[in-house]
Formats: sequence, structure tokens, C-alpha cells
Amino acid sequence: MRLLSGLLKHFISSGTLVVFDAKGERHEFVGSPAKPVVTMRLHQASLYHKLLLQPDLTAAEAYMDGTLTFEEGTDLTAFLDMMVANKDGLSNHGSQKYGKALRVITKPFQQFNPIKNSRKNAAHHYDLSEDLYRLFLDEDMQYSCGYFRTPDDTLEQAQINKKRRIAAKLDLKDGMTVLDIGCGWGGMGLYLAQVADVKVTGIALAKEQLRVANERAEQMGLSDRVKFEYQDYREVTQKYDRIVSVGMIEHVGARYFDEYFNQVGALLKPGGRSLIHSIGRQGPPGSTNAFIQKYIFPGGYSPSISEAIASVERSGLWIDDCEVWRLHYYYTITEWKNRFMANRDAALKLYDERFCRMWEFYLTAVAIGFKHDANMNFHLLLSHERDDVPITRDFIYENERALMKRGL
Repeated sequence: MRLLSGLLKHFISSGTLVVFDAKGERHEFVGSPAKPVVTMRLHQASLYHKLLLQPDLTAAEAYMDGTLTFEEGTDLTAFLDMMVANKDGLSNHGSQKYGKALRVITKPFQQFNPIKNSRKNAAHHYDLSEDLYRLFLDEDMQYSCGYFRTPDDTLEQAQINKKRRIAAKLDLKDGMTVLDIGCGWGGMGLYLAQVADVKVTGIALAKEQLRVANERAEQMGLSDRVKFEYQDYREVTQKYDRIVSVGMIEHVGARYFDEYFNQVGALLKPGGRSLIHSIGRQGPPGSTNAFIQKYIFPGGYSPSISEAIASVERSGLWIDDCEVWRLHYYYTITEWKNRFMANRDAALKLYDERFCRMWEFYLTAVAIGFKHDANMNFHLLLSHERDDVPITRDFIYENERALMKRGL
């Protein structure tokens, strides 16, 4: 515990962290200000050196295993809030230099995403039970950032706002063809087919999602115009008037960004446009959190805006518009977490206690990342020519108002 104590003394500059070690002995680490107070208990002495060397991953795994718990008055949210508030002290400690170097070295290997690996990685997360996702998503099963016109919007309203805003930017016309890269459970493609008389092809690498999406298209009477296929973006050859991709570039990997945007350009018809919706980071390129990489999104990486824009520049596409959404995902994921926790008993029947603790850690950590850390979302509107998209944003707001009047 001595070496870990040395790290924690350096780490905690704000608030107070109280740690009960495996022997029940109390250790206190006080910053300025001393509030809030977070109290945790380590149940195994083996955690001491693991937390010293790899704190992010070890804390998550210990919570999943129940070997790191919190005393009354403290919960996971308070603990992770404190970790983010003190992150500079942790990252600057000498014990973390090895971890930093290792992340830089292993980043290309973690994001090695040829088609075979991409299929495996997608199945890891998205081929979980449909019933699990229905416990916390909105009815349309939108598993991406909603657009909160006010923080008081419901999750359902925010997801409608998001779809409407994307449709407004795409400016669909009857007779157009649309490609939805990373279509999920089909909600976006089905919505676009209601906005205009267009033909939509959605592609994804999760068979469970595609099953649900095609069932929904059949039930809504849209299967003649909307289809969802098991296909990687690199396997598409047909050209489209519009391309939309929501929450998918995060699964591409930094080394494949050029290939991704080149493919978007190759599949976009002359005069067409593409809307890319992505999680991003306010700051320079980084690496994926070790817990997220190992347990939640293997192969995943959220780009900085600079990384995405640099790849777009090399593709020759025009960036016609860039919009940054800051707190919107915090509101979205907070609602997901609240719904998941309210339905935790149902999740436990589907999986087990360790899985539920993993999911709780995931949702809590990501929400806090969007509230206090450098995470956000951004939209890139892309085209081949500078005048393929109107030169002011007025058309977006006009299209949004028109869709609202139609009840869409």
C-alpha cells in the first residue's frame, strides 16, 4: 500500500479520498478544497500494485469484480467525478510514464481493423440481446447522441431532434438514394424514408441489429424502399445521392480514416452530400481508454476534429459545415444510465452481476467524460464541390421548421 499511497498523495489535489485497505486500515488523501469526500474499500492486497501501474483499467475491473466497493455516502459517480477532477495529477506522476508509452506503441495494434476484425468487434458490442438495449434506449433505439434543444427535453424528444437536424442538413428530395453507414437498429434510415420518397440502404456488421432493422421496415410498410444489409463500408460499390453515418467512424480506427473518407467520396454522386456524425475530443489526438478498449468497444477510437479534418482534406472533399455538440451526449448518456439502473434487475436476468457492474461503469464513466473531460460530438457536412451545399446555414433551419410542421 506504501507505493500506491505515494501515487494518491500526488494524485489528489482536489477533494478528499479515503481508502480502506485489505486489512481494514484507513488512509486519507486530502486536496484543496477538501470537499467532496469519497470513501472506497479495497478488498484485495493485489490491487495495490495493479492500481499503481494501470489505474484506469484496474479500478474498472475491481469494481466489476466487487473487490473495489464504496462506503455509505459514496457511489461510482462521485468516485469517477473525483478521478476526472484530479486527472492531471495522475497523468503527470512518474508511475504513469510507462502506461503512456505503452498506449502510444499499442495504439496501431488496438485499432487494427481489417474487415474480418471489424466484423468481430462489431459483434462484441452490438450483437448483445435486443432486450438489453430496450431497457435504456428510446423506443426508436437510437444508440447515439441526442440533440437537446433544452436540457429539459426528454430522451425521446432529443432523439427526434437529432434525426430531424440530420435530415435537414441532408436536404432530401424525392427519388434520391441514401446510404446509411452503420445503420444500427434502423431508426435513422426509416426516419429518412418518411421525410421524403427516397430509397435507403443501411449497412452494419451486427446481425442482431440488422434482423431488428429489417423487421421494423417490414412492420412500417417501408421494406420496398428501405433495406438493411450485412456489409462493411469498404465493400460498397454503388454510388448514392446522400450518405449519412452516425456514430460509426468511431469504429474505423485512426489508421483507416483516410480510407474511410476516400470511400465516402468515391460512393457520393456528383452534386451529392454526406453527413458524418462522430464522437470527438477537444484537444489533440489521443488513445482509447483501456477499459473501453478491452470490454466495451474493441478496435474503437474517437477522433479529434483535427484528425478527421486532416483526412477529409486528403480526400479532396469539401467541408461545407462543421457543428460541435458539447453537453448533448452528457444529457443523453445520463438518461441511458438512469434507465439502465431503474431496469437493472431485468438486465441481471439477461446476463450476470459482473456484466451489470461493467455496464454501469461504462455508462457512468462516459457520461462524466462528456460533462467534465474533453469529449464532445461533431457533424461534418461534406461534398465534392464548394457549391453543392448552400453557402449559408439558413437551409438547415428552414428544413427543420418544415419537418416540425409535418410532425416529423
